Amino acid sequence: MTIEKSLWTKTTCAYCGVGCGVEAKVNAKGLLDIRGDKRHPANYGRLCSKGLALGETVSHEGRLLHPSVDGVDSSWDNALTHLATQFSQIIKDHGPDAIAFYASGQLLTEDYYVANKLMKGFIGSGNIDTNSRLCMSSTVAGHKRAFGSDTVPVCYQDLEKAEMVVITGSNLAWCHPVLFQRLKAAKEQRPALFIVVIDPRKTATCAIADLHLAIQPGADVALFNGLLAYLSNHKKIDSDYIEKYSQGFQAALDSAFNDSADWDALLTRLAVNEQDLNTFYAKFGATEKVVTIYSQGVNQSSQGTDKVNSILNCHLATGRIGKEGMGPFSVTGQPNAMGGREVGGLANTLAAHMDFGNPDEQRLISDFWGTDNLATSPGLKAVDLFDAIDNGTIKAVWIMATNPVVSLPNSNKTIAALKKCPLVIVSDCIKDTATTRLANVLLPAQGWSEKSGTVTNSERRISRQRRILASPGEAKADWWIVSEVAKRMGFSAAFNYLHEGEVFVEYAKMTTLGNEDGLSRDLNLIGLTQLDAQGYSQLNPQQWPVTAVQQTLTHQRMFADNLFFTTSKKAQFIAVSHQKPQQACDQHYPLELNSGRVRDHWHTMTRTGLSSRLGAHIAEPFVSIHPDDAHKKQLLDGDLAEIASHSGTVLVRTDICDQVKRGQLFMPIHWNQTTASKASVCSLIKGDTDSHSGQPEFKSTPVKLVKWPYHSEAQFVSRHLVDVAQFAYWVKQKITDGYLYRIADKMSPLALKDKLAGLIAQSEGKEINYSSCADGDKPLYRYANIQAQKVVYAYIVAHNLQNHPLDWLQGLLNISADITIERSIISGIIEGQLAQGKIICACKLLGINSINEAIQENKLVSSAAIGKCTGAGTGCGSCLPDLDDLLADYYR
Repeated sequence: MTIEKSLWTKTTCAYCGVGCGVEAKVNAKGLLDIRGDKRHPANYGRLCSKGLALGETVSHEGRLLHPSVDGVDSSWDNALTHLATQFSQIIKDHGPDAIAFYASGQLLTEDYYVANKLMKGFIGSGNIDTNSRLCMSSTVAGHKRAFGSDTVPVCYQDLEKAEMVVITGSNLAWCHPVLFQRLKAAKEQRPALFIVVIDPRKTATCAIADLHLAIQPGADVALFNGLLAYLSNHKKIDSDYIEKYSQGFQAALDSAFNDSADWDALLTRLAVNEQDLNTFYAKFGATEKVVTIYSQGVNQSSQGTDKVNSILNCHLATGRIGKEGMGPFSVTGQPNAMGGREVGGLANTLAAHMDFGNPDEQRLISDFWGTDNLATSPGLKAVDLFDAIDNGTIKAVWIMATNPVVSLPNSNKTIAALKKCPLVIVSDCIKDTATTRLANVLLPAQGWSEKSGTVTNSERRISRQRRILASPGEAKADWWIVSEVAKRMGFSAAFNYLHEGEVFVEYAKMTTLGNEDGLSRDLNLIGLTQLDAQGYSQLNPQQWPVTAVQQTLTHQRMFADNLFFTTSKKAQFIAVSHQKPQQACDQHYPLELNSGRVRDHWHTMTRTGLSSRLGAHIAEPFVSIHPDDAHKKQLLDGDLAEIASHSGTVLVRTDICDQVKRGQLFMPIHWNQTTASKASVCSLIKGDTDSHSGQPEFKSTPVKLVKWPYHSEAQFVSRHLVDVAQFAYWVKQKITDGYLYRIADKMSPLALKDKLAGLIAQSEGKEINYSSCADGDKPLYRYANIQAQKVVYAYIVAHNLQNHPLDWLQGLLNISADITIERSIISGIIEGQLAQGKIICACKLLGINSINEAIQENKLVSSAAIGKCTGAGTGCGSCLPDLDDLLADYYR
């Protein structure tokens, strides 16, 4: 790997929408040392476990290195010319709407801008959508209905200034850990800060909550309509604000009264305790500085837009917007979901917060881009777009930096659609994903630490991602790839960029079209329109609107002047009513499945799956189930269960816990066809969408669940990738210097052992074989191959391994195989370096046994004491709830 720099470089994290500042430096291994940027206003030096592990994910393992066409490596010129020729012919034969782009919140703003410009400006179709449709499009629709613009009104600083914070539809502790740590610190400094968590599950975020409302899935509109009615009944509304600065209040209030007039019916619908509900309503009414944080639990719903507006209605009714320490706050899930929304990455927007249906804005864009072929109507939203691929309307799709086979609902239908499509292009940095397997053309894109550009975080702050490492193979920037195709289609004059800074400045200028004073649209970057190459390279974080380059830190709140971007300049209340999810549980599918993220993984694991430390916390896909439901199904913790819906089936481990309510299940989104045999949660999800936003329902799927009995189980470590597809159940985990496979099957332990032996390449070295009760009911087989004092292969096979502590296998390849290791393999009694147990603190790589030992020896009674003694919990803090659980178990 070529090492280009040895100094710390300021850049931005590649994961969630918090947009943390990162400092990175090339180390002796050619990887990166990582630390938080103490001057960045998003995190002030804090990083979560994923951010701290970024340096481990920049290896060239699994990278897509060369273009290919129909499975054959190709030159860039040949691949790009092929695409341009194919696109031009499809447009000639079938029209521009026969082509679609599907982009990603992991693209940089410059990439997004160029892709949107080519599709809407020159191909002439609205058919560019993005995986942000699956993430935040309900918020976009809700914002635009209420504010006339897609505007996030608050700053992160408001979390520290608030007197009450409501967290709804967000496991902030795991999904946005740095914001959670900022909020936790504020709570420690001001214990009177009242925190409410609204979530059907008891999540790690509840660790700092004064009140947890475990409402029924989908009941958010009823909850906030009830709040609006309460505020009115108890004279807690701001009548003066409503009169001067809003419209539509009475209709919204009437709907709220309709949903909440029958108090007992409301309690039943919400399934919460009456005292708790009264506490929430009274506290909200009595507290001036309230921030309401919401995320996927609100957005990912067939009623997501109405849920958003039910929240906005309550803040508008109390005038709690545009002021310090208060406001509705949508936290985004991707590093540049906001940037994509800004440049027009959604099919129903044009560019720079300008919309279809506005002739003046369409003329401004046409003139600015120098095109007479601008799209005049919205394109297809994500689910509809892939339906159009399935029915043959779309003949070519270009998928950029995302993995829709895993992330779109109804995975089986997505697979079938892409198999039918005559031309599937995928630009990605990873060679083998569930989506690249279906591509005709593969284009190697730069990854984080190689690409250069900008991202916008959840508080509207633009930050630079900077190039630190050389690109492997022939990987190129996404904006360059799209521009080169555009040139070959005959649009050279509009796409003749020398570098990404030129793209950004063009985009900044576009935000000023008909908006030089910033009064027509919220998004205005006039202060960045004169950046030269050096100014762009050295750009510090900028929070829009930007009237001049911000040399010092700013915290701008939108709507402080009480002017909105509607025709009347007044905020709009939206009358909404509670609706049940489109699919209901019944006798055939009696359980309701929720889905979401886990602490140390992100999206489809193409990046986090490369880090051994991130894979150690939760190593297998699972389903959380209440003990009563598990008992009915005769399930024990760790059993395998098959879950089925109308759309598909999965096979995962059971996690029996009371964090989920009876009748409800939870399953993570991350595992997929490349990391597990049958664990893609989206294969279960039908694809019902919100009629306003097009966002799918990911949080409520009727399913059934049965125990899946198996007769043998194995854990198998290898320094090399191994094909284990022959087994009924398998999961692949990256460990240091190799891989760990967890396997289960209906064959006998002896047969499974023989199958594993057949996968091991014949090689020299010392072999350790151990078996016990080989002829009995509970056979156990252990094997290791050791070469040059390093374990190359090892496996343990038995009828069932769930009661065997085997976390030590994750570190087996990383240490010298001395007599202690050999003894551990034979006896199963773990000694020395392998004895720390399952990783609890990913930041400090501390295991459960090490922490428990510290608790016992030092009589530790708090997570703070554990941190002081061991370091656990002093990094990102995401493991603090786990530490509290260890303390509770020890002192129980």
